[in-house]
Amino acid sequence: QLQLVDSGGGLVQPGGSLRLSCAASGFTRRYDVGWFRQAPGKEREWVSCISSAGGVAVYADSVKGRFTISRDHAGNTVYLEMNSLKLEDTAVYYCAATNLRCASSWHRHFIDYWGQGTQVTVSS
Repeated sequence: QLQLVDSGGGLVQPGGSLRLSCAASGFTRRYDVGWFRQAPGKEREWVSCISSAGGVAVYADSVKGRFTISRDHAGNTVYLEMNSLKLEDTAVYYCAATNLRCASSWHRHFIDYWGQGTQVTVSS
């Protein structure tokens, strides 16, 4: 059983930065981990993922070049560094884990475990 705890959200101005953290407990090395986000009135969409060993990272086109996902050496914590934030990045961000290999084809229906979510608000 895997447990995920998200943190690090907050209020930031456009162009600002935030770093989200996902603390995992359980058999963490078995899972690829990533982030989804859900804005009001919209479906939960995939943002980024990283492989269980940390060697592969994939990003949605909407965040490529601005967000960086990383994983600590123990594999227990995954970070999402978000730079050059835009108004449209406002959403609840959810950490996610699955046995499926990290890829741009990730979809919320394939996720085995979710964090509780952390709110990111970009506003002037």
